[in-house]
Amino acid sequence: MALIQENARIEFSLTMTISESEARALDALVGYGTDEFIRVFYEKLGKAYMEPHEAGLREFFKTTRLSLGSAFKRFDDARSVFNGDKIASTAIKTVRAG
Repeated sequence: MALIQENARIEFSLTMTISESEARALDALVGYGTDEFIRVFYEKLGKAYMEPHEAGLREFFKTTRLSLGSAFKRFDDARSVFNGDKIASTAIKTVRAG
Protein backbone atom coordinates (compact mmCIF):
# COMPACT_ATOMS: atom_id res chain seq x y z
CA MET A 1 0.00 0.00 0.00
CA ALA A 2 1.29 3.46 -0.91
CA LEU A 3 1.91 5.98 1.78
CA ILE A 4 1.13 9.59 0.98
CA GLN A 5 2.56 12.16 3.31
CA GLU A 6 1.61 15.79 3.08
CA ASN A 7 4.10 18.46 4.00
CA ALA A 8 2.64 21.91 3.60
CA ARG A 9 4.96 24.86 3.91
CA ILE A 10 4.26 28.55 3.54
CA GLU A 11 7.10 31.02 3.30
CA PHE A 12 6.92 34.76 3.29
CA SER A 13 9.63 37.22 2.37
CA LEU A 14 9.35 40.98 2.36
CA THR A 15 11.79 43.44 0.85
CA MET A 16 11.54 46.92 2.30
CA THR A 17 13.27 49.93 0.83
CA ILE A 18 14.00 52.75 3.26
CA SER A 19 15.94 55.98 2.97
CA GLU A 20 19.25 56.62 4.69
CA SER A 21 17.58 58.84 7.30
CA GLU A 22 14.99 56.14 7.99
CA ALA A 23 17.78 53.55 8.28
CA ARG A 24 19.69 55.74 10.74
CA ALA A 25 16.51 56.23 12.80
CA LEU A 26 15.97 52.46 12.81
CA ASP A 27 19.58 51.95 13.85
CA ALA A 28 19.08 54.39 16.74
CA LEU A 29 15.98 52.48 17.80
CA VAL A 30 17.69 49.08 17.82
CA GLY A 31 20.71 50.67 19.47
CA TYR A 32 18.86 50.59 22.78
CA GLY A 33 19.21 46.82 22.75
CA THR A 34 16.48 44.26 22.36
CA ASP A 35 15.95 43.45 26.04
CA GLU A 36 15.92 47.09 27.10
CA PHE A 37 13.53 48.07 24.30
CA ILE A 38 11.13 45.25 25.18
CA ARG A 39 11.32 46.03 28.92
CA VAL A 40 10.45 49.70 28.42
CA PHE A 41 7.81 48.91 25.79
CA TYR A 42 6.08 46.48 28.17
CA GLU A 43 6.35 48.93 31.10
CA LYS A 44 4.95 51.90 29.21
CA LEU A 45 2.60 50.32 26.68
CA GLY A 46 1.80 46.88 28.07
CA LYS A 47 2.44 43.37 26.80
CA ALA A 48 -0.83 42.55 25.07
CA TYR A 49 0.12 43.89 21.66
CA MET A 50 3.85 43.13 21.42
CA GLU A 51 4.29 39.91 23.40
CA PRO A 52 2.98 37.63 20.61
CA HIS A 53 5.56 39.23 18.29
CA GLU A 54 8.54 39.27 20.65
CA ALA A 55 10.48 36.52 18.84
CA GLY A 56 10.05 38.30 15.51
CA LEU A 57 11.07 41.61 17.08
CA ARG A 58 14.23 40.04 18.51
CA GLU A 59 15.10 38.60 15.09
CA PHE A 60 14.40 41.95 13.39
CA PHE A 61 16.60 43.88 15.84
CA LYS A 62 19.43 41.37 15.39
CA THR A 63 19.22 41.49 11.59
CA THR A 64 19.09 45.29 11.64
CA ARG A 65 22.13 45.61 13.91
CA LEU A 66 24.12 43.20 11.73
CA SER A 67 23.15 44.79 8.41
CA LEU A 68 23.16 48.52 8.90
CA GLY A 69 26.69 49.09 10.21
CA SER A 70 28.41 48.19 6.95
CA ALA A 71 25.84 50.13 4.92
CA PHE A 72 26.45 53.26 7.00
CA LYS A 73 30.21 52.89 6.52
CA ARG A 74 29.70 52.77 2.74
CA PHE A 75 27.35 55.79 2.87
CA ASP A 76 29.84 57.78 4.95
CA ASP A 77 32.84 56.75 2.82
CA ALA A 78 31.03 57.65 -0.41
CA ARG A 79 29.95 61.00 1.01
CA SER A 80 33.49 61.69 2.19
CA VAL A 81 34.94 60.92 -1.25
CA PHE A 82 32.22 62.95 -2.96
CA ASN A 83 32.97 65.93 -0.69
CA GLY A 84 36.69 65.64 -1.40
CA ASP A 85 37.53 64.75 2.20
CA LYS A 86 39.32 61.59 1.14
CA ILE A 87 40.43 59.79 -1.97
CA ALA A 88 38.64 56.70 -3.13
CA SER A 89 40.68 53.56 -2.73
CA THR A 90 40.84 51.26 -5.70
CA ALA A 91 41.93 47.69 -5.90
CA ILE A 92 45.02 47.28 -8.06
CA LYS A 93 45.30 44.01 -9.88
CA THR A 94 48.80 42.84 -10.63
CA VAL A 95 49.19 40.82 -13.78
CA ARG A 96 52.35 38.83 -14.28
CA ALA A 97 53.56 37.91 -17.67
CA GLY A 98 53.89 34.17 -17.90
